[in-house]
Amino acid sequence: ALPYIVDAVFEKINYSQQGFERGEYECCSFVNCDLSDCDLSGSAFVDCSFTECNLSMVKVGATAMRDVKFSHCKMLGVQFSACNPFGLALSFSNSILNHSSFYKLKLQKSIFRKSNFIEVDLSEVDFSNSLFDECDFSGANFDSTILEKCDFRTSFNYIIDPERNRVKKAKFSLSGLPGLLTKYGVDVS
Repeated sequence: ALPYIVDAVFEKINYSQQGFERGEYECCSFVNCDLSDCDLSGSAFVDCSFTECNLSMVKVGATAMRDVKFSHCKMLGVQFSACNPFGLALSFSNSILNHSSFYKLKLQKSIFRKSNFIEVDLSEVDFSNSLFDECDFSGANFDSTILEKCDFRTSFNYIIDPERNRVKKAKFSLSGLPGLLTKYGVDVS
């Protein structure tokens, strides 16, 4: 069985040098840690938080993440789509998720604040009832994405084709209108 670790705080640890111990982590905090290129596959994180961590290129095959909060993290090229989908619940604030993939995940009622989703694959994700507060979606791929009742009013640089994505009752600001009309070649000023 995997080691079970509860209520622990891991601070300033360079896991990319020493390796990460696979385990079940519950109510744990990771602060200022370097987990870049680490293999977290098969581990479980429940009610955990990552603050000011580098998780770029981590491997998350069959990794369980239930109520995991990421704040001020760098997470380049993470294939979240490989996570264990059961009970998956993530929230991000002030984080960089560029070149990552959320393909086909169910992330309803998620909260994303001040984060960068540059060139991120969001195709076929169910984000219904989620909030995207001040997020940058430059080059992000929305395709067959469920965005019903999502709030994009403070986000920017998205290109979302309303014919290829489900946007019923989603909220957008007027400044985001061009991103919904891009394919029509309409000039909105």
